[in-house]
Amino acid sequence: MDERPNIAALDKLKTRIQALRAKTIDNGCTEDEAMSAAAKVAELLDRYDLSLTDVEIREAPCERREFETHRKKRIPLDDCIGAVANFCDCRVWREKNPAGESRYVFFGLRSDIEVAHYLTELIDAAVRAEQGRYKTTPGYLRFRHQERHLANSSFALGMVASIADKLTAMKAGRDKVNSGSGRALVVLKAAIVDEELEKLDLKLRVRRGASRMVSMTAYEAGGLAGASLAINPGIGEPSRPGAVREARNSSRDDA
Repeated sequence: MDERPNIAALDKLKTRIQALRAKTIDNGCTEDEAMSAAAKVAELLDRYDLSLTDVEIREAPCERREFETHRKKRIPLDDCIGAVANFCDCRVWREKNPAGESRYVFFGLRSDIEVAHYLTELIDAAVRAEQGRYKTTPGYLRFRHQERHLANSSFALGMVASIADKLTAMKAGRDKVNSGSGRALVVLKAAIVDEELEKLDLKLRVRRGASRMVSMTAYEAGGLAGASLAINPGIGEPSRPGAVREARNSSRDDA
């Protein structure tokens, strides 16, 4: 059995992702650019999936890909990481690295987790860039000095919520289009990933987000930073993205 089917197609996909990264993350992308890149990378991923036979997909090994947050506390990305994983047909959980910092672990087919990692980088960069711009606005400057930390976090939360909804809507649109191919690729990949995840025997639990204090003014400003951008008009109402799972045994690295 080959270690990995369709190596040439996978290498081409990774090359295109690297080119998109150079145009966005390295240059400080906006949310507009981030979501446009997400749509493009989804198209590339769908082309790659359709280039594989069902047998090749079944024989492809599942792997893990980690995204380090370099933070010990919760960050706004928590609120959209489930939508990223769903968008890329993989699973995600959060665990602690040896330094006690949180990291996200994507698990699935190599092409899917590579895209998930890339989109997470992209969203993180877009949020940072938009926060920088928000800090120069009259709305932000009206906050007193001691309120600005709350304003920053509230803006980021509003923005990632908007991005999560867009990814969920884009995913629904992709699935609808791909179902016309006559192949149930999403169902097939989900069955494979869940079966392989079960073999890891991880003790995962769903963590419901605790309530957070937010400034509604800043939160809404963050939401508008995304809501002003129309992505795939005509797609049905987005559903709430899934919660992030967290590993109880954070020292386990087998995959």
